[in-house]
Amino acid sequence: MPKSMVVAGVMSGTSADGVDVALCRISPAKDANGVPRVKLLGHAGFGYSKAVRAAVLAAMDAKATSVAELSRLNWRLGEIYADCVEKAAAKFGVKVGLVGCHGQTIYHQGVAAKYLGSDVRCTWQMGEASVIAERLRVPVVSDFRPADMAAGGQAAPLVPMLDYVMFRLAKMNRVLQNLGGIGNLAAIPAGAGVDGVMAFDTGPGNMVIDACMERLYGKAFDRGGAVARRGRVISTVVARILEQRYFSALPPKSCGREEFGADFVAQFMSMCRKVGAVDADVVATATALTAESVLAGYRKFVWAHLGTAAPLARTEFVVAGGGAKNAALMDMLRERLQPLGVKVRLMDELGVPGQAKEGVAFALLAWLSWFGLPGNVPSATGAARPVVLGKVAHG
Repeated sequence: MPKSMVVAGVMSGTSADGVDVALCRISPAKDANGVPRVKLLGHAGFGYSKAVRAAVLAAMDAKATSVAELSRLNWRLGEIYADCVEKAAAKFGVKVGLVGCHGQTIYHQGVAAKYLGSDVRCTWQMGEASVIAERLRVPVVSDFRPADMAAGGQAAPLVPMLDYVMFRLAKMNRVLQNLGGIGNLAAIPAGAGVDGVMAFDTGPGNMVIDACMERLYGKAFDRGGAVARRGRVISTVVARILEQRYFSALPPKSCGREEFGADFVAQFMSMCRKVGAVDADVVATATALTAESVLAGYRKFVWAHLGTAAPLARTEFVVAGGGAKNAALMDMLRERLQPLGVKVRLMDELGVPGQAKEGVAFALLAWLSWFGLPGNVPSATGAARPVVLGKVAHG
C-alpha cells in the first residue's frame, strides 16, 4: 500500500553542467482520482567540476573510448550524486527515505537501427546506484528509461507523468516546455486524462547555444542571452535546419546529442560562417533555432491536439529549465507564441523552480516504482502499455 515518503529526485541533464536535487514529500491520493500529491520541500543545484564535465561530454560524444574509462566514470558519478543528496538533505534538514536518480545520459537511440543482424533501440544512463544506496543507506531507484523502451516506447520524455500529476487544469489547456540541453514539451488539453497527454522532444534546447558559446567565447553558456541580443539572426540557416527530418517526424519522438551534438554544431557554425556571420550572429542564430523549433512543434502537432475549437487564449505555455533564464530566448518565444493567443509563463510562477522540475519528476517516478505503480505515459513515449520504471538498489 503506497504511503507518504520524503524522496530525493536527482537529475543531471544533457547540458552536462551539474546536478539538481529536489527533495519532495510524496503522498497517496486523498480522493478517488488516484493521483498522488507532490510537495517540493527544497531544491539545490550543484555544478560539475571542469574535469568531471569534460569527462561526461567526452563520453557522450565519444567515437571510441575504453571500457575502463566508462566504468570509472559510472562509479565516480555515483559518488557525486550521493554527495549532492547528502548536502541537499543537510541544507533543508530532512531525512530522505528514497532516492530517484535519473543518471547521466551517455547514449540514447529511440529509433531502431540494424545491429548484429537485428533492429536495436537502446539507452544508457550512468551513475552507479549501489554507491548512492550504500552511502545513504536508503533504497535508490535508477535506470528509469529501459522498461519503457522494452515495451516499445522511445523512453522519452518521462517528465509528462509529473506534468499531469501537478499541472493539469480542468478548464485551461497547458503546455509544459522544458529547455534543458534538449527541449521537450507536454501538452495537456483542459480536463484530459493521463492518456490525453501529448509529449515529445522539440529539438535542441540549450545544447547548441552552449556549444557555440564554449567554442567562440570560452564560456559555458550565454548568461541572460546577452550575446544573442548583440547578434543578428541568420534566418536562412534556421529555415534550412528546420527542413531536417526530425522536425517533421510525428510524435512520439526523442533526440539528444546523437542528433544535436558536436557534429551538428560544427555543421551549424559552418553554415553561419558561409553567409558572413560574426560570433554574436552565430549565438543569436542558435538561440533562434531553439525558439523556432519550439514554435514548429507547437504549430505542427500541439495546436490540433489541444483542439482548435477551444479559445486559444485559454492555453498557457509554461517554460522550465536553464533556458528559462535566457532572456533573449524567452523574448523570442513570447514574440512567436503570444500572437497565437498563447500566454507564456515561467514554471517558477506555479510554485516549482524551473531548475527543480526534472528532479521533482524523478522523485515522483521513484515513488511510483517503489510501490509497483506505472510511471510512463504511453501516449508520450509510444510504449505499448504502462510499465513500472527503474531498477532498485537496496540501501
